[in-house]
Order: sequence, then C-alpha cells, then structure tokens
Amino acid sequence: MTHSLINEKINTSDEHTNVGTHGSVVLKVWLVTAKMGYGHLRAVYPLQELAYEGILSVGDNQNTPEHERRLWKKILGIYEFLSRAKGTPIIGKLLYNILDFFLRIPSFYPRRDLSKTTFQVKMLNSSIRKGLCKGMLDKIREERLPVLSSFYAPAIAADMQGQHSVFCIICDTDLNRVWVSPDPWESRIEYFVPTGRAARRLKDYGVPENRIHLTGFPLPKEVLGSPQLDLLKSDLGQRLHYLDPKQRFWPFHRRNIEYFLGKDNCDFKNLRKLTITYAVGGAGAQREFGKKIALSLKEKLLAGNLTLNLVAGTRVDVQDYFLDIQEEINSENIHVIFGKNFHDYFHKFNQIIRQTDILWSKPSELSFYVGLGIPLIMTPTIGAQERANKKWIRDIQAGFKQEDPSFTDQWLFDMLFKGRLAESAWAGFLKARKKGVFNIENFLKNGQLPESGQLIR
Repeated sequence: MTHSLINEKINTSDEHTNVGTHGSVVLKVWLVTAKMGYGHLRAVYPLQELAYEGILSVGDNQNTPEHERRLWKKILGIYEFLSRAKGTPIIGKLLYNILDFFLRIPSFYPRRDLSKTTFQVKMLNSSIRKGLCKGMLDKIREERLPVLSSFYAPAIAADMQGQHSVFCIICDTDLNRVWVSPDPWESRIEYFVPTGRAARRLKDYGVPENRIHLTGFPLPKEVLGSPQLDLLKSDLGQRLHYLDPKQRFWPFHRRNIEYFLGKDNCDFKNLRKLTITYAVGGAGAQREFGKKIALSLKEKLLAGNLTLNLVAGTRVDVQDYFLDIQEEINSENIHVIFGKNFHDYFHKFNQIIRQTDILWSKPSELSFYVGLGIPLIMTPTIGAQERANKKWIRDIQAGFKQEDPSFTDQWLFDMLFKGRLAESAWAGFLKARKKGVFNIENFLKNGQLPESGQLIR
C-alpha cells in the first residue's frame, strides 16, 4: 500500500527530506506527546531521531500560552490524584470510579458499530476549540511537516486545523473512543497500533482500514539493536538461563531457542546475578509495593544472590522513598533508578532493562516490554486501559498477577524454580510485536510497512 503522504507535495529541502524509492521520503516530523504518565513519552523516545526541533510536549513548550499551561497542569494534577486515590480508604473507590469512567472501554463482544460520538469526544473537541493544544498548533504552522503524536488530543487538534499528514501512536492494547475524531471517516488521522485487538477496535470506532497500520509498540533501539534484533537476542539468550536455574525449561526448548536466537547467544556466560526491576508509574502510585518486595528479599540481597532495581522515574518523592529503603536494608545489591528529566530517566531505564530478568510493574505501556522476553509481574490495575493490557498479557502467557509482595521470597522463587518465568519470557518474545520503531520509521519514509510473513515481528 502506497501511503498518501508520499504522493503529497511537501517541503523537499535537504533539511527535511531525502529521496527514496517512492520519490520524496520523509525524514523529519513534528513529534508530539503529552506528559500524562510515562506511556505517551516512552512511545516517542525511540523515534526522537525523526523529530524536527525536538519532541513537542503539549502544554509544555515555549509557544504555549499561559492559560493553556495552567489547563494542562490542572489536567495532569487531576489525573495523578485520581491514579493515586485507589488505595485511599472509603473515598478512594469513588475517586477511582471517576477516572475509570473517563477511560472506559466498551466490551469487545458482540462486535458492533461504535462510531457514535461520546461525551468524552464532545468534551475534547470543545476544549480544542477553546484553545487546548493551541501552542502546539501555532508551532507546527512554522514548517509544513507531518505530525506524529503519541497522545490523542494533539492528533485530533492537528486534524481539525486541516493538517494533511497526521499520525497517532496507540499506547495500549485497547482504547477509548476519545482517540478517534467525531467523524472518523472524514478524518485524515492514520494510526500505528501495537496489537490486532487495538486495530479491530479502531475499525469498530469507524476508522477506515487503510488508515490503520499494525506496527507494534515502538520499543527503544538501545535494547533491540539492529532490525535483526542482535542486542535483544544476545540478552535474551542469557536471561533464559537466569530464569531457569533448575533446568526445567531448557531441555524442552533448546532447539527452538537456538533457532530463533542463534546458538552463540545461548551459551551461558554467567556474568551477573538474577535481577528484578520494580517500576512505579508516572503518578508515583504503588511505591509501597517496592518496600514490601525489598524487605521480603532482604536475606537474598544481603547474601548477594540477586539484584533489585527500584525505579523511581522522574519523581523526587519516590526516589527519596526508595533511598530510605536502600539505607534501611543496607545492601549494595539494591539500586535506585532516577532521572532528572524524562530523557535521562528513559536512558537509564534502557540500560538496566537489558540485564533485567523479571519486570514488576503496572500493566501500562511497560506491558509491551514482554516482547523483549522479560516476564511481567503485574500489580493491581488502575483504569480500563490497564485492565485491557492485563488481559492481553495473560492471553499471550507473558506475565502473572502479583501475589502478596510481602512473601515475594516464597511465591516468586517457586515460579522461578519450576521454569514458569522462563516459559513466560519465551512466550512474550514469540507473541508480542517488538519491531514497532523500525516499522513506524519505514512507513514514514517509504509509505508502507516491511514485507510481512517473518516469524519474529
């Protein structure tokens, strides 16, 4: 399929484009996101080489009027407050239900026409007409380039302004109707989606099939390596050994593993310890699980049998909380991961994730990291999108619901010794798409996805 962008007369200066097989090839885009948790930011980080003048964050760039800044700050504050409220006694459930209402995803079956405009869609469109995303819209008028957004509001705002080339990255396995414009058949927005379920959902919302592109979530190149996944295959070959200390997995799957990863990657080098990474979300919710995990694993940490990464993201308050845990246990095998900004955090996270054997977090955008061959231990969900991600993880057998974190040293190691975590790692690698960043770049440059039919996607 040749993409409409390739046929459009766009700015063809060397600064923005290069010549490819279909004529003018896009090299630069307006790369747009929103600081609503880490998911939307994490989706654009791997694509930053395409960004003209860097990544634009709506409500947080120099073009943004002060009243719009205040509006986005209020929206973010409400989102973070409601995200943390679930654990609050009595009133917490009520506040959580408010968040859940706005994120609600209708049942998938029976399949039906869901293109009718919803309250959330009407509210978003009204906000855009009143000035939401105005700073971003003023900025993108400076150069006639495609817009690639990982958040729905900028994509819909650019489409309403008449922008001809607008792309939107879906950041979950399923989605609310608010991601789609009121009249999807008239909209120009094209979607890069991570899963088949998300693609089918967009069709139910009225998006024409030729504007839905099944790419996979854009995972960072720092952990993938080349399009042949050389770094990932090397790391996974080692990870599967750490996840199978009792040899319950390897004897049954060695031939398959060596076929997909390469025999050289499967020789165990034993250069580190079993590593668990616990990561909180952007709102800082569920940090208390990190303490329970660490205290349960105290003996193993002090004995030097494993490494525990506590990921605070960019939140100073969560960093301080985790540093107190590190000081209390007094083990050099606890590492607190913190970044002074999002770029710094993502860079550090990508360094530790390569040597992570078990990832423990909410089933948010980190759900897609099971494609790296890392089993996910899932904390309780917050909102409909995380429930959908949790269902997807369990459907592809790539992760598990957490048991009581106070007894991590018991149930997690039972799973480890039975080879169940190794099985989940391998299932995630085989079943979850992992080449999203290469697929998206290829589509923007060539107007089509790479040839399908490859076993490793």
